[in-house]
Amino acid sequence: MSMSKRGWILFASLGIIWGTPYLFIRVAVASLSPAVVVCGRMGLAVILLLPFALKEKPLATWRQYKRGILMLAAVEMIVPFGALSIAEQHISSSLAGLLIAGVPITTGLLLRRINHDDQWDRRRVLGLAVGMAGIVALVGLDIRADNWWSIALCFVAVFGYAMGPIVITTKLEGAPDLASIVLAQVCAFVAYLPLLLWQLSNGTWKTAHAHEVGVPTTAWLSVLGLGVLCTAIAFALLFKLIAEVGPSRTTVITYINPAVAILLGVVFLNEPFTLGLAVGFPLVLIGSVLATRKQSVTS
Repeated sequence: MSMSKRGWILFASLGIIWGTPYLFIRVAVASLSPAVVVCGRMGLAVILLLPFALKEKPLATWRQYKRGILMLAAVEMIVPFGALSIAEQHISSSLAGLLIAGVPITTGLLLRRINHDDQWDRRRVLGLAVGMAGIVALVGLDIRADNWWSIALCFVAVFGYAMGPIVITTKLEGAPDLASIVLAQVCAFVAYLPLLLWQLSNGTWKTAHAHEVGVPTTAWLSVLGLGVLCTAIAFALLFKLIAEVGPSRTTVITYINPAVAILLGVVFLNEPFTLGLAVGFPLVLIGSVLATRKQSVTS
């Protein structure tokens, strides 16, 4: 049985949307500190979603689902957003997007570990393998970066993103979507607020280059894009997609993300276009289709 039309629309929309933050982060951290970027995107998302979340009684949601909300904030926002913002001070947006493609495999392993496996059949396993082959081709079998700690931080983000859908499924089942999202975003904002205030007090909230020439409009627009598109809208779609297709299939969007991230990096940041890109794109797309197929039901 294939994914529903609604599932495909949600899948494609979120896959494209979550291919854009790597460009936005790369542009923003060239002038602003990671704390400014994370607090900015969290604050904007809360402002945008709060009027809608108030209808879902967020205080009651907090009392009932506090543990799950804190876990969601940690694994899906606090850790990966900070890790990627620091990493992209030293590596390209394309490389960051490529590394995040390890999320589906990580999620599958985690689901098996906690005995919450989503019954993957051979077709879906093949899809994951084909998708990963596409990622290897995209990387070109030769990852290069000036700072290997940045690579490690990206893998930290991978683990967090892999845990996010599992937390939503296991700890926030029955919780109101928007109330849970906004409360988690508030937690993430509060977590980074002390660091932001400290940086504002000593002037380290922007880079040395930005001190000399000022913070460009593109940096602020990137934070705006992160807050509105990649956080407020994306997380609202995430809950809907998980409810539609399950946690493991949801993470397969990270096979679409690198394609989007690379295209944006090539077009807007002049990042290199490689042979791996031409070979890897079809494999990524084919793998995504196969891996999002539900298990066949036999009589």
